[in-house]
Amino acid sequence: MADGNLMEAGARPPAALRYRVEGMDCPSCAAKIETAVGRAAGAEDVRLNYAAQTLALRLNEAATPRAAIEDQVRKLGFGIEPIEPPHVLVGEVSAAMAAQPSAPARKPWWQGAKPRLAALLGALTAAGFSASFALPAVGHWGYLPAALLGLWFFGRKAIVAAQAGSPFSIEMLMSIATLGAIAIGATSEAAVVVFLFTVGELLEGLAANRARAGIEALGALVPRTALRIDGGAACEVPAASLKPGDLVLIRPGDRVSADGEVVEGESDVDESPVTGEAVPVPKAEGAAVFAGSINASGVLQVRVTRPAADNTIARIIRMVEEAQEAKAPTARFIERFAAVYTPASVVVAALVAAAPPLVGGADWGTWIYRGLTLLLVACPCALVLSTPAAIASGLAAGTRRGLLVKGGGALETIGRIRTVAFDKTGTLTEGRPRVTDVRALAGAERTAIGLAAAVENGSSHPLGRAILARAEADGIPLRPVRDGRAIPGKGAEAVVGGKRVTVASPSHAATQASLPSDAERTVSEWEQQGKTVVVVTVEGAPTGLIAIRDEPRPDATAGIRELAALGVKAVMLTGDNARTGEAIGRALGLTVKSGLLPEEKLHEIGALRARGLVAMVGDGINDAPALAAASVGIAMGGGTDVTRETADAALLHSHVTGLATLIALSRATLANIRQNVGIALGLKGIFVVTTVVGITGLWPAVLADTGATVLVTLNALRLLGYRTRPAA
Repeated sequence: MADGNLMEAGARPPAALRYRVEGMDCPSCAAKIETAVGRAAGAEDVRLNYAAQTLALRLNEAATPRAAIEDQVRKLGFGIEPIEPPHVLVGEVSAAMAAQPSAPARKPWWQGAKPRLAALLGALTAAGFSASFALPAVGHWGYLPAALLGLWFFGRKAIVAAQAGSPFSIEMLMSIATLGAIAIGATSEAAVVVFLFTVGELLEGLAANRARAGIEALGALVPRTALRIDGGAACEVPAASLKPGDLVLIRPGDRVSADGEVVEGESDVDESPVTGEAVPVPKAEGAAVFAGSINASGVLQVRVTRPAADNTIARIIRMVEEAQEAKAPTARFIERFAAVYTPASVVVAALVAAAPPLVGGADWGTWIYRGLTLLLVACPCALVLSTPAAIASGLAAGTRRGLLVKGGGALETIGRIRTVAFDKTGTLTEGRPRVTDVRALAGAERTAIGLAAAVENGSSHPLGRAILARAEADGIPLRPVRDGRAIPGKGAEAVVGGKRVTVASPSHAATQASLPSDAERTVSEWEQQGKTVVVVTVEGAPTGLIAIRDEPRPDATAGIRELAALGVKAVMLTGDNARTGEAIGRALGLTVKSGLLPEEKLHEIGALRARGLVAMVGDGINDAPALAAASVGIAMGGGTDVTRETADAALLHSHVTGLATLIALSRATLANIRQNVGIALGLKGIFVVTTVVGITGLWPAVLADTGATVLVTLNALRLLGYRTRPAA
């Protein structure tokens, strides 16, 4: 029977649980929860996001009920509430709005448990000072209430943490030091220690909340209501109730309520809250819009393309939270180091307390005091916080600029790359071929464009669409045609005004009639510039030449120059022919490898990786294998879903210059981590020496530890205001 129950329990699929945890002020708090929850039977894939204050896990509730997990977290001193998926009742605005996913409203910081404890400890410590001053007979006993209150509060948490698998927690070190100080009669310092420690944790929490605010603000970008068009009338509904296919009205000044496509109207849209793009982007029929962007001028009707749970803002938030859950290599190393460092520090503190009296007959009280002080100096909070605080700030700073990175590991790697490989079409170029040159061989240029556009009317070929766009821009009306047909691999033809008109490659046009020698020179010159040339013929006679090229992005040259200024080499890997690739490469000033199939791009990435870390930047499905093979894959904002999922980072605003900004931000983050580690270890080193020689005591030690933690956090927060310097 027992075996049967076990088999039944094992067969039950684990439940995916997600919680919001309150009170995680530092990564060591998250580590305690992760250790405790991870020890529960049936718990797996436990992920603590210190920055977002979330806990995610899969749990076999036949082995451990979810209530037991929640109780364990509460016993550790943290608040925990399940994050439920939203339930939207269409048409019931208030109910659906209440169900929209959003961060819970925070109470003012002074209403929390720690501020109240800090105030009470401060009052009791001040009362102890007053009593010992006014009544000398009271002496150190006046401080005992404050010391005992702190010991009770932190001692309970230390015992629970030890039972849950974290015996060397900061609370345990604090409790041992406080209890030891009381035992040797240093109650005044014990009271000051618990008071300063509480204030330090309070400051850590405030700083951590400041770092979280940037990401949480993203959720507020999407309006809670939308104007859905039903039967020609716009009615207010919850934005969370919108589904693909719905039609919504976006008035001037409104925030866009959903990802969608413009079906009517023209306007400039401010996308800076989403992509970091500083200049409003013109939108017309067929253009994509992002939830959270701001409609600046005209009225737009937008067809919803993604549900609320999968819009751009929701995906950004998910990506950032997943990135914060993924620990950077440096953070993992420091956590492993701290796991050995902390118990070793306890052993050293015990030796300092006992060895001199036992070996040299020194005073027990003096050396026990110094050993207790070393316990406080050994607190690893600042060291453990040094990397995740910087990574979280770096990720948030990048997100504000439309630079998404999927994890601390990728953010660290980006700063160390020495080569960037670019795809061409849609990455270095706009991905939209356009007419660059027109030469009339008979008649006017407008005539050549008009005839070519008439033949290409309705074409889905990129070159045909480029000719049609030029005709529309020049205000050339389309003439009626008949007997239109495509000539595979060569061009197209139709009867226009009773005459057969062909739009074809120069080689195909030459089969009908030879081009004049000066026209052949023009074709050769344009082709050397990487342009595709088509010849317009009327009844076999050449009438005009049209050059078409997918032009480089306006900022591509500046982006390559900024990479060079950072010491990063750029190379272009393209499937286009050598002539086109070399022309674009010369214009941008970078090395080119042309005519590459997807598997050949993989080979080139492998060769580059053999010489150092390499990033691959692309936007198409065919770029996905190369993105995955590179040290870091980076997707341009207009890329496909497959590309964005494969990549480690994304440039939402599609600016090539954003890559240099991302690399510079990564390097600034790495420098910030080094500074933080230096602050943490430097202060500890100083106070180890001053403690052993008797210069500093208990309360300076805890003040140094608190100060180091606050300094590390404030230094990391500097990244939120990161500014790049323009390339020379």
